[in-house]
Amino acid sequence: MLRQRCPRCLEGRVFSSFLTMRDACPVCGHVFEREPGYFVGAMYVSYAMAIPLYVALVVLLRPLLPWFSDIAVLAAGLPLVCLCAPLLFRYSRVVWMHFDWLFDPDA
Repeated sequence: MLRQRCPRCLEGRVFSSFLTMRDACPVCGHVFEREPGYFVGAMYVSYAMAIPLYVALVVLLRPLLPWFSDIAVLAAGLPLVCLCAPLLFRYSRVVWMHFDWLFDPDA
């Protein structure tokens, strides 16, 4: 998953550019988007990845910005998480595909 490869063959690249996903694996031909709305589940994965990231950033920012109020530190963490959104997008889709492949490899 860390290398963002196909869940079936673990060789083909899922993304052709930074935010553009391939329709199918270039190695084994596995179709990534199996049905319309397939990646709705990836939104839950993205949320599950974003919340710990946000908490970690706030915990790191608190000692770096001691003169800020707690609300200001929480607000300062939001743009940093937003900057990570493209990576969260990529990894949430890959994690979702691997999770789906684990439980339903024949579909």
